Amino acid sequence: MTSAETIRVDLADRGYDILVGAGMMAELGYAIRTRFGVRRAFIVTDEQVAKHWLEPARQALSAAGCQTELIVLPNGEAAKSFAQLERLLDRLLDARIGRDGVVVALGGGVVGDLAGFAAAITLRGLDYVQVPTTLLSQVDSSVGGKTAINTRHGKNLVGSFHQPGLVVIDTAVLDTLPSREVLAGYAEVVKYGLIRDSAFFDWLEVNGAKVLAGDPEARRIAVVESCRAKANIVAADERETGDRALLNFGHTFGHALEAEAGFDGRLLHGEAVAIGMILALDLSHLMNLCPGQDVDRVRRHFARVELPMDIASIAGSNAWNAPVLIDHMRHDKKVLQGRMRFIMARCIGEAFVTAVVEEDVVTAVLKKSLTATPNSMTPPVKISGVTVGTASSGS
Repeated sequence: MTSAETIRVDLADRGYDILVGAGMMAELGYAIRTRFGVRRAFIVTDEQVAKHWLEPARQALSAAGCQTELIVLPNGEAAKSFAQLERLLDRLLDARIGRDGVVVALGGGVVGDLAGFAAAITLRGLDYVQVPTTLLSQVDSSVGGKTAINTRHGKNLVGSFHQPGLVVIDTAVLDTLPSREVLAGYAEVVKYGLIRDSAFFDWLEVNGAKVLAGDPEARRIAVVESCRAKANIVAADERETGDRALLNFGHTFGHALEAEAGFDGRLLHGEAVAIGMILALDLSHLMNLCPGQDVDRVRRHFARVELPMDIASIAGSNAWNAPVLIDHMRHDKKVLQGRMRFIMARCIGEAFVTAVVEEDVVTAVLKKSLTATPNSMTPPVKISGVTVGTASSGS
């Protein structure tokens, strides 16, 4: 078997391994057979991933003695819908899937969320395996058991916690990924450094360009360290009652941006999270919680790797406004007793959750980002004598 690094998600009888290595796709069948025995495997993927990896995955499973069924879904965030969930459930049930069946989610976060949710509710719970094919899904959505679809009320509001039985990550598949998708996934890598590992952010400042350029060792380290960080958080807080909420850093803002964009492809999830993290840092600084020099340090790194930083960089956002975005945020899963909760930062590597945020401060941050020059170090703004913006405004 290809040399793989194993990361354990320690959840007692529901614990599982994350296998990371270049060339793991060829070992997929062996890995599933080792974990589950010879099984009937239902590969769920999308049209784009199918062009590159459906046949290699099928061959690997067949070589291990698994009978395979193939289900191909449309591309894009819009596929996380009731309509596509119903279609997938019908396909599984039409094929007479039984409890001996295993669902194999082959794709990015959309496929993983949709297939995982289908596995959670079909026959009251089926085994499934995550085989993430994007950087974002490799470092984030494939680990932790969150499954969901979107509704007109917001993103990921209908779903369940249903842990996979195995995660198989082939870092070599990223070579076929468009550069925009790699960059969007990189935002989630940076997140781990920002929320609780400043040393990892230090490493990314030096090696981030290598990760994006396709350096195999840099990518391996980025994926392994991200998965290890998430595995530790999930093991300590599976259902997001404590520290797991930190993984939503940037997401309260980011999900609102995605909702306003209409999930139409102009804004990738990782791009929305990137902008959301900058908004969260700006908000933290505006509230005198985070030093301005830390905010600027993150902005400089984003600028170097060309991650988006401001809402103004989103096509069509010139027609958006802060009240509408805040209304989207009120539908966020983290709203508690009617109050929006935010993941904030005291500095790089130290994030925390709070609901003690006034709406006028959030409005000011959003307005600043809506009118910014895209990916620039925007001028500071003042509210009640508090300054937020460039390094000269450090607190």
